[in-house]
Amino acid sequence: MKMTALNIGNTKWLRLFGRTSALLAVVALCLTAGGKKHEYTVHEKAAYADAATVEFVRPGLTITINQAQIASDGTITVVYTLTDPAGSPLDATGVTTPGAITLGYIAAVLPNNQQDYTAYTTRANSGPAVASTNQPGSDSGGATSGGPGRYQYVFHTKAPTGFDPAATHTIGIYASRVLTDFNLGTNFASATYNFVPNGAKVTKVHDIIRTASCNTCHDQLSWHGGRRRGVEMCVLCHTPQNVDTTTGGSLDLKVMIHEMHMGAKLPSVVAGKPLIVNGADFSKISYPANPGDPRRCETCHSQTTGAAHATAYLTNPTRAACGACHNNVNFASGQNHAGGPQVDDNQCHNCHIPQGELDFDASIKGAHVAPTASSLLTGLAVNITKVQSGTAGSAPVVSFTVQDGSGKPLALSQLGSVSFTMAGPTTDYGYTSFGSDTANTPGYVTESAAKASCDTSGNCMYTFTHTVPAKATGTYAIGVEARRTETVLPGTTIQQNITYGAPNNVVYFSVDGSPVTPRRQVVATGNCNQCHVALSVHGSLRNNTEYCVMCHNPSNTDASVRVNAQVAADRAARPQGISFPLLVHRIHDGVNMLADGGSYTVVGFGGSHNDFSTTAFPAMTPNGKATDLANCSMCHVKGSETKLPVELNNVVNPQGWISPEGATATACSGCHVAKDAAAHFLANTSALGESCTVCHQPGAEFDVNKVHAQY
Repeated sequence: MKMTALNIGNTKWLRLFGRTSALLAVVALCLTAGGKKHEYTVHEKAAYADAATVEFVRPGLTITINQAQIASDGTITVVYTLTDPAGSPLDATGVTTPGAITLGYIAAVLPNNQQDYTAYTTRANSGPAVASTNQPGSDSGGATSGGPGRYQYVFHTKAPTGFDPAATHTIGIYASRVLTDFNLGTNFASATYNFVPNGAKVTKVHDIIRTASCNTCHDQLSWHGGRRRGVEMCVLCHTPQNVDTTTGGSLDLKVMIHEMHMGAKLPSVVAGKPLIVNGADFSKISYPANPGDPRRCETCHSQTTGAAHATAYLTNPTRAACGACHNNVNFASGQNHAGGPQVDDNQCHNCHIPQGELDFDASIKGAHVAPTASSLLTGLAVNITKVQSGTAGSAPVVSFTVQDGSGKPLALSQLGSVSFTMAGPTTDYGYTSFGSDTANTPGYVTESAAKASCDTSGNCMYTFTHTVPAKATGTYAIGVEARRTETVLPGTTIQQNITYGAPNNVVYFSVDGSPVTPRRQVVATGNCNQCHVALSVHGSLRNNTEYCVMCHNPSNTDASVRVNAQVAADRAARPQGISFPLLVHRIHDGVNMLADGGSYTVVGFGGSHNDFSTTAFPAMTPNGKATDLANCSMCHVKGSETKLPVELNNVVNPQGWISPEGATATACSGCHVAKDAAAHFLANTSALGESCTVCHQPGAEFDVNKVHAQY
């Protein structure tokens, strides 16, 4: 048989394929798989690999646990199947199908009188803080039989004498399939299986937070080299049994995760003690939910995923879970706890009921209300209803309404501020001058509308003092920003003033009679809010990416505020480019920049110093490494990351290697910050513009999706 058609580039497989007739049958089975072909997405390396190689290897890994049992003597047995994504069986040894598969096995019980697992499979461990302990871990020394595809594993570990056969038990299997010989990386998979040893129906499960909640920020929750994936696996080992032997800290999931997400706001960190978990420092973690507020419990404890016990955090408060965030509380002594000492968890729910009558009370929901999300706020909405006289050379007249959340009119005097921003054309903002007095706002103009005329129904009208440029063409935009401050619970001990903004409404209008063409959409605020919940910056004034890009345009820098920088070094440094693609990519690139010799500091209003070099983007790689920026679609919409802005405005970037630089170079240099990357951008730019599409457009050799794809 000729092998050239397969082009698998691996002599070991060529020899084996040539010798083994049995393999031919297996390969035929894999190739046909009932005629079903697995479709790899544009985010997977396999989508771009040689078609014959992919058809032969069938990259991917699926574990299905079919059954499990525990004999009366404690012997634990599990039966499972290993398949590729199309359902064809895989040989774990890697002999009859490509890629050896390494597996790990975990067994745990969920006692009927407890909420946490107890792992049967443990391993000895010790460290400077803990001399000796048995931590949950994987089984070793068991016996595997069967295959290819269907296997049985008999654990070396036995359930302890007197184990409860009426309790829910769970088997966890995790695996990795090595396909590096085929340049297809390593595939990872995990699976869990609940059963009751006496054969009864499973009625008790541990289903509090689902992986889908985690993945809104983490993209693909994976730890320990990528092999252990999903919360369902995490809870089997991260039980109260688990302890960090280097620090003595708890590795119980509910404790560890609360501490890690609190990060810089953890009381012990605020007091100066770093948060070290398994050797990693989480002291600088800033929770992304606006405004870095870990009180937004439902970003993790989602009520929409279908988790059976999604409300457990409301109905079952414990010292361990609550004390993980409030770790300055000493429940034994009663220090910093209004309820005094608590010897167990039995009384917690009496004071900390799920929800009380008021926000900010002692109830669990009340105590965790982010101020700007308070139900006590009456709301604010400023909507542009019409733009008149918006033609070249004219001053636009904006009609708008000002209302609270129920539609009741609000007087402008009740607002802290209200302003309109005008920019254009929408083909690309940044280089339109609205007059010599707008030098500090290049490419746009912002005017206060505090003195607009309004009627008693909240219908208002404002006439710009600046005009649309006389030679303007195309479509322009006007957006609004406004905020108000409300005092909630006045006269009580928990009275507070809350400042919040109105949603930024943006409208488009033609300045020359041509069809109205809104600015291209690259990202969506809804995508931002997957992590940020309620994106809001600049003192709560700005919360819509469609509005952000009007000011954060190609010609803008922080020059106007840098002269008043609070840090002397900032005053001495060149201005920083703040074009939206540069700004957002750099902010999210964060700690990755440091490895490439880069940094990004922006001087904000009031001369504030904003160093984004410590930002830790939460997305994870397939092998469990955080701060991964490869999945552009987490922020981008409609494949916009592949639509290179090669003919758009050059970007002013005074602290960059190149300034001004092409729009595509700016977007890419947001993550690719090193000098050699800048040299590449420069070498592929001429007087005719950027040539990026030659290599990086869809279907090209270095297609944007292709180079960002993962195994």
